[in-house]
Amino acid sequence: MSGFIIGRIKSIRYAVKGLFLLLATENAIITQSVIALIFVGLGFYLDIDRVEWALQILAIGLVLSIESLNTAVEKVCDFIHPEHHEKIGFIKDIASGAVTFAALTAFAVAVLIYSPYLM
Repeated sequence: MSGFIIGRIKSIRYAVKGLFLLLATENAIITQSVIALIFVGLGFYLDIDRVEWALQILAIGLVLSIESLNTAVEKVCDFIHPEHHEKIGFIKDIASGAVTFAALTAFAVAVLIYSPYLM
């Protein structure tokens, strides 16, 4: 049992380290985090309800998660093939497209949440 607990503690430590690495080194994550904080502040200011908070938190989590995975894909691609290669570019573009889907979804959620408050 203690081995299981130690393993979970190590896993959490690695996850937190990854979170801090993303926030310290990746401009896209920093930008998305700032945008998220702005919308959290706006949510408090406009006193959005619990369902709206849930949707907003899910949208923020979606964008940050997909952006993080995109970063990981890019790092792996650069490690495997540092020079420019058409197939690597294709893989990176697909990963970037996933971020765009997430961002558009978050934008739609923001419009649905905030348009009644701002009109």
